[in-house]
Amino acid sequence: MVNIAAIIDHTLLKPNATYRDFKLLCEQAVENRFWSVCVPPFMVETCKKALINTDVKVCTVIGFPLGYNNYVSKLMEAKYSIKKGADEIDAVINISALKSKDFNYVEKEIALLRKKVSNKILKVIVETAYLNEEEKEKIAKIILNNGVDFLKTSTGFAPGGATVEDIKFFKKILKNNVKIKASGGISTYKQAEELIRAGASRIGTSKSLQLMTDYEDDE
Repeated sequence: MVNIAAIIDHTLLKPNATYRDFKLLCEQAVENRFWSVCVPPFMVETCKKALINTDVKVCTVIGFPLGYNNYVSKLMEAKYSIKKGADEIDAVINISALKSKDFNYVEKEIALLRKKVSNKILKVIVETAYLNEEEKEKIAKIILNNGVDFLKTSTGFAPGGATVEDIKFFKKILKNNVKIKASGGISTYKQAEELIRAGASRIGTSKSLQLMTDYEDDE
């Protein structure tokens, strides 16, 4: 069995979540020894303070969830989030640009983000549910060529999320040069384990506690 807690980004990105919800999220992350909490930029500073003197990282999302912000605003958002204490940045690509085959724009955006967050972990969210195989291959190669740390499958706001097939597809291209974060619709330990065996190195989910219950039941 995989030690699931150590690779979970414990996620709360609901637009109606309250300060109390984020406080509880941090407490759960410490108690279960999750890798990080994944929260909106607005909550980075609050969560960083709540997690002081713990090993839990703070991850935040940029250009979330649609990705079609101008890259200038994404860079500013990333810079500000890091200033407030973010350890990891999950940035949504410009899906519209990719679908329009404006690959130069997509690559420029990713390259600039990589430069801006050079001393932090950068995960690029590709939103697989909207992409065909050709587009998945193209974005994976762009990510590979620009020193990104992780390719992340989904925001959780699209019609579909992480699949074993997509993880295997990306793994063939990225090999061990770029890690993969599976996210979107992951609600059971069995599902997470299958994604990990397919090649995922990180799991992003808002169902972390359910995964832990499943994990403990299987032991």
